[in-house]
Amino acid sequence: MHSFSKSDIPADWRALLGDYFDSPTWKQLEVNLQSALNTQPERICPQPENFFKALQLTPVNSVKVVILGQDPYHSPGLAQGLAFSIPAQILTNSREFPSSLRNISKALALEGFGGLPNGDLHTWAEQGVLLLNTALSVKQGEAGSHASLGWKSLVDCLIAKLALQKSSLVWMLWGGHAQSKLPLIESGVDQLILQSSHPSGLGVYKTNKPFLEPGAHASCKHFTQANEWLIEHHQMPIQWITSNSAASPIQADLFSQSGKNTTH
Repeated sequence: MHSFSKSDIPADWRALLGDYFDSPTWKQLEVNLQSALNTQPERICPQPENFFKALQLTPVNSVKVVILGQDPYHSPGLAQGLAFSIPAQILTNSREFPSSLRNISKALALEGFGGLPNGDLHTWAEQGVLLLNTALSVKQGEAGSHASLGWKSLVDCLIAKLALQKSSLVWMLWGGHAQSKLPLIESGVDQLILQSSHPSGLGVYKTNKPFLEPGAHASCKHFTQANEWLIEHHQMPIQWITSNSAASPIQADLFSQSGKNTTH
């Protein structure tokens, strides 16, 4: 049986959150989540040791880009603790492969980076892309089922304090839920905020800022804009596609530029 506590959160993120752990909202989250873990732990996604995987793989001092998701995947075997990411062994042409990831892959290909070889985004997290869901657990088969446990207070505090502490971050806000966090981010200094519709299903086309243009002929260019911003701010761009094959011309050109502009 997993015993949930603030020690599950990496020390650097606990330091960022500061006195949040003295708040009634944290204490209520502890109680609510432990109750859920005591009742049907086998039905909770992801596994409890992965609730804070995004924070474990992306330390505070390495964050460059933040991509906000909503819930972990609630289908068995998908959730990893990283927004949008799934295990590499799930085939891209299988029914299990989420529509959000299919459209993210299309956008990357349209921007010249190439499509995703699989849905595992660990390499993004390890390069400084914080893949953060705004609820960090869910009951299997029930989307949104843990939204009322108290995750919002924790994640809102984390977003607000990260924006205040770190300048020049890139925020990718896809869909209305992610965009509801905009007031928390705008308090920060020199933040690049990229907004579009959510990449899932038909919603990908449905706003005046579509993630993909109708017919998937063009993308929102968020991945290109993020890398251009990082280079302008003397940081290494993200290698969005990592494989044994050579980087695309755009990817290679970005790395070439960063080599000229980055200070060590």
